[in-house]
Amino acid sequence: MTSPHEIVVVPHTHWDREWYEPFQRFRLRLVALLDEVLDTMEREPGYHFTLDGQLACVDDYLEVRPEQRDRVAALVESGRLAVGPWQILLDEFLCSGENIIRNLELGMDRADKLGGAMPVGYLPDMFGHTAQMPQILRKAGLLHACVYRGVPSSVVTDAFAWVAPDGTAVRAQYLPIGGYGNGAHLFEDPAHTEERAAVFTRRMREWHGPDGALLAMYGTDHSAPVRGLPGMVAAIGARMDTLSGYIAAYGDGGSVEGLPSVQGELRSHARANILPGVISVRAHVKQAMGRAERMVERYAEPLATLWGEEWPGRFLDMAWWRLVDASGHDSVTGCGVDETAQQVAARIAEAEHLGHAVRDMVTARLAAAVPAGGVLVVNPTPATRRGVVRLDVAGHDPLVDATGAPVPVQPLEYAPTLLLDEEMDPATALTFVHGTELYGQHITGWSVEDGVLTFEVAREPGGAFDVAEVRDAVEGVTRVRIVAEPRRTVAALVEVPPLGHTSLRPAPAGHATAAGPVAGPFAVRAAANGSALVGSSEGVRADGRVLDNGLLRVEVAEDGTLTLTSASGVTLTGAARVVDGGDVGDSYNHAPPAHDRVVSVPESVEVTPVCSGPLVAALDVRRAYRWPAAGAGIEGTPALPAPARTDATEEIVVDTRVELRVGEPFARLRVEFDNRCADHRVRLHVPLPEPASVSHAEGQFAVVTRGLTAEGGCGEEPLPTFPASSWVAAGGVAALLEHVTEYELVDGCAWGGTPEGEGTELALTLLRSIGYLSRNRHALRPEPAGPQLPTPAAQSRGPRSLTLALMPYEGSWAAVPPAAEVFRHELLPVPGTGDPSLDLPAAAPGLSVTGDGVVMSSLRVRDGWKELRVVALSPEPVEAEVRGSFGRARHADLRGRPGEPIPVADGALRLHLGPWEIATVQLAD
Repeated sequence: MTSPHEIVVVPHTHWDREWYEPFQRFRLRLVALLDEVLDTMEREPGYHFTLDGQLACVDDYLEVRPEQRDRVAALVESGRLAVGPWQILLDEFLCSGENIIRNLELGMDRADKLGGAMPVGYLPDMFGHTAQMPQILRKAGLLHACVYRGVPSSVVTDAFAWVAPDGTAVRAQYLPIGGYGNGAHLFEDPAHTEERAAVFTRRMREWHGPDGALLAMYGTDHSAPVRGLPGMVAAIGARMDTLSGYIAAYGDGGSVEGLPSVQGELRSHARANILPGVISVRAHVKQAMGRAERMVERYAEPLATLWGEEWPGRFLDMAWWRLVDASGHDSVTGCGVDETAQQVAARIAEAEHLGHAVRDMVTARLAAAVPAGGVLVVNPTPATRRGVVRLDVAGHDPLVDATGAPVPVQPLEYAPTLLLDEEMDPATALTFVHGTELYGQHITGWSVEDGVLTFEVAREPGGAFDVAEVRDAVEGVTRVRIVAEPRRTVAALVEVPPLGHTSLRPAPAGHATAAGPVAGPFAVRAAANGSALVGSSEGVRADGRVLDNGLLRVEVAEDGTLTLTSASGVTLTGAARVVDGGDVGDSYNHAPPAHDRVVSVPESVEVTPVCSGPLVAALDVRRAYRWPAAGAGIEGTPALPAPARTDATEEIVVDTRVELRVGEPFARLRVEFDNRCADHRVRLHVPLPEPASVSHAEGQFAVVTRGLTAEGGCGEEPLPTFPASSWVAAGGVAALLEHVTEYELVDGCAWGGTPEGEGTELALTLLRSIGYLSRNRHALRPEPAGPQLPTPAAQSRGPRSLTLALMPYEGSWAAVPPAAEVFRHELLPVPGTGDPSLDLPAAAPGLSVTGDGVVMSSLRVRDGWKELRVVALSPEPVEAEVRGSFGRARHADLRGRPGEPIPVADGALRLHLGPWEIATVQLAD
């Protein structure tokens, strides 16, 4: 028998909310499990249970069994049932930092209503952990973490100090020797429990040391409690508790004194699989997640905070519920069955729709003050923006701003004016009319002449229309014409205040538009059609296969790749090479076939000019390839990985639009292709201006520096493929990204040689096409990661489109975050809807945030205060200035609990931020 209380048994379940079965099928099993948990705990007063650290289990149960709420709350209040602190067990790398915070906020708030959240940042099954998690936990009031995957080999104890980049540390309870199921075997055979307990004690003492209780996590995936467990625990001299009960022995202060220290992210393969291939499988889901998060975080919430009327809290709450739900570690990862992926995609789409609706509600209110025919332009970033925006405007008149100054524009397209001209019975034509609507526009006038009925239509209503008058006047009409007002799409160069708005309109009749200089480096001249054009050599120009804006020169080579040269002389050659190779792995891990066939050279290249400046210049590059159609499997064994790729090929055309805008030091790329192949990986290669031994990637509130290798040890091949959230930089070039993207620094030996031990190319994964959730046989992983189930939709066939940008830089990566802010958050044009006689409203600022490396994460209304969150992406202390219409300010933690006041002078405050500090402040009038 072991000594008294030498082992603390923590009964629990690890509940995958959705995975190899879709959500509702898993929920049916969850309800049965929790029915049994409640009955067992009430029948056996010594029973304790830890409910996986996520409130989603409770919510999913109570939606079916609402009458059981009081039973659940009673057990939570008694300390026997541990719930929270998370709303859902997320994947930390595939959602934004703000999503992580909202997840924790939701879980802790809801757990409080049931009796209190478990005060442990329980992270049992995530595929690695982000660098700033210790700071996030501490600032939410959690002093302890509990982790399994990703812990490096340098950790040789079952507890360590986990330190965030800012220096914040939490006590991390490590789960060695089996992870969250390290005690699951203890009571399998009642005749050998003492023997098993002795073996467990001996092995765990190697990690824990000679003194103190040992943590035995008794449970595994979707496991129910065993009846009579309290007696079995007592029989081996152990005690039963929750995870929070065990952690409580280490004090409420979360002391890390004397513990070994680990800095930053945990992504080691030393003792557990971290399954890095989930970063790039079902890439369209990651793309949708990034788009939805930006819509809610950076458009809907900030604009509603500054420019809305009644706070649309319920709509935004629903959006966040869906984003948090989608962030689950078997959800946004894409490593479930196809039905699960479909549900996750629908959830993400709903979140984006909700954010879009709130954004449009707010901008519609602002647009009502802009005369019809004018355009409102909104800036979603907290700094003054001078940039290009695409507008749809009527007529050919020059554009002016609220001061009457001309706005530089470049015509891009002209809409057709003749929408219909056919022999037709006028009675038939009148059936097309609905009120004043005709062909999706509004009737502004009509006439009958020489047997022709002509309707004039426009985008905006043009007054009353009486169809009866037309019906009385069409005798003898044999032909019908519909003529639209002239409209054009233009690129306009506008300056917009921080988180504010400005407005433009075609110059009113008789308005004198100056032909002199406009603010900035552009001269404006009158074009023949009356529009204002930039006429300066400092604009963008296109010459054959070359684009140049003075900051960056881009040339398309014969093979369709790009040469980019910055104004400072940084040059990269052969950028945007498309490389297709085999992938016979699964949703968790990439695996090339034993005999791969890599295709990187196109069979043909076409370059077509799109527009030539002076505000925007673009070229379309079309490259045609022959990609192997699939993996060449072994007949009769479709589930075994294919040893090669088929001889049969598919013609794949990759279209890349290369766009350069005035004033931007990066080239925008839109890559499109129709994926008709299976079992492959498509990557975009960017040769580095200089060989690099490290990369820098923006993640969740941090910039992480990584080497060219990953630590192995558990058996899983440690491929050095890593996630980047909004940008990755190495060797003098940065890729600006629209969503979390897998990248790798590779040597370019296949493309012309490389110094040994250095990366010379940045490879960005555009697509992984695979056909199984997990494979029992995997070349780069010794054990299955889940059941071997087919996932045909994970081949991701069909049209694929994504955008990114390439930016050469010199020195450090400090110039990259501001460029990523501009690339990821386009200026928003909104048609004016006010009375046409209105004057344009003056430009209006919202809230500005300035400071080297300071990035805004969120801005929302909370308890009547405007709550702003920023992070210092800087290895040095910085000062941030926040300026707006507020008179009071105070600090707050990540749960919104107010802290010390902050001095405010003339609507401005200064925040002194430490390196990598996340700061939350609340503002009021």
